[in-house]
Amino acid sequence: MNTPHTPISRRTAVEAGTALAAGMLLGAFALPSPADAAVRLRRPWRATLTPTQQVGQRVIFSYPGPTPPDSLLAQIEAGEVGGVIFFGENIESPTQIAAVVEQLKWAHYAGPVTSPMLFMTDQEGGLVRRLRGQPPLLSEKQIGLSTPALPQASAAGDGAGHALAAVGMNLNLAPVLDVFREPGDFDDEFGRSYSSDLQVAGALGSAFVTAQQATGIAATAKHFPGLGAATRSQNTDLTPVTLDRSLAELRSVDEAAFVPSILAGVKLVMTSWAVYPAIDPAQPAGLSTSIVQGELRNRLHFEGVTITDALEAGALTAFGDVGQRAVLAALAGMDLLLCAGRDVAEGQAAVTALAQALQAQTLNPDHFLGALRRVRGLREGLGVGRVGPS
Repeated sequence: MNTPHTPISRRTAVEAGTALAAGMLLGAFALPSPADAAVRLRRPWRATLTPTQQVGQRVIFSYPGPTPPDSLLAQIEAGEVGGVIFFGENIESPTQIAAVVEQLKWAHYAGPVTSPMLFMTDQEGGLVRRLRGQPPLLSEKQIGLSTPALPQASAAGDGAGHALAAVGMNLNLAPVLDVFREPGDFDDEFGRSYSSDLQVAGALGSAFVTAQQATGIAATAKHFPGLGAATRSQNTDLTPVTLDRSLAELRSVDEAAFVPSILAGVKLVMTSWAVYPAIDPAQPAGLSTSIVQGELRNRLHFEGVTITDALEAGALTAFGDVGQRAVLAALAGMDLLLCAGRDVAEGQAAVTALAQALQAQTLNPDHFLGALRRVRGLREGLGVGRVGPS
């Protein structure tokens, strides 16, 4: 077995991934005995990982093009990557991305972290499907307009789960639970909202979550507390967005749509980057303690894993570089920090900034360990009975 001091070359990792994807056994990579594996899984992260490795478990990396760069493989093998998000440019076919996922698993398995990595994408349905040609074929809007809609939502969740599982992924950044306000607005334009009726949106989102998580793939309800009031031009990926709605409306419409999925046990909630003055006049949702802790944790009693939207978003131009944004998000209570700019260096910058903040105790050590426990619980729950790559 390779060790963190003997990096896996890209060629070796690709060969391993390709062979495994084809169902072949590679004797050069000996898996541990069940007894050894049990000892590794019982070992607490904080007792075995450096501060840099600990913060790395909370950072999701991305990369450009179809081939993971050596810098990402090295970072994974060093135990400093919590997961990877895949975009359309990374995926040429199911066979190709399955081999890539296995390649990344072998790099991870050579390192010091025992819990499975998170491998995720946006497989919402309709136009937003990174695994092209794979289910869900219907968009959320099409599902919301169908009769009966609940079976369609369940079928979509089941289809997404099986599609992701087939290529080795274990987390879907779906469903969208935004309650759109006007036809053709930000969510409705691309069919990313089930309905302008919060009851419909909530029920269909819960059905998707339940069906998908039954396949073993974690679901993510997004974008809390809701982007349904955003107009077509209000895109947080590109520019700061303020949604000036009353507290009563935000709670009774936007947040209410998340309640059925939270009750159904959704594993993750993604926050938005919009500013909601009725709750916090200065901070975008993912940087706001009032929203993350006050609304999501305390008011709605969500106990799962929180994850940011992309830290590179244009909505965050006033909040420093990626590293500074990662620290601010962690301070607000976000568990996973998503670096989605297709640049490994941005993930590395987030890890460095978080490690410095942890060592300086800018990050509360108890709060940090709480987040780390939630992330570990998520990852080990998705990897029950597995000690190495598939």
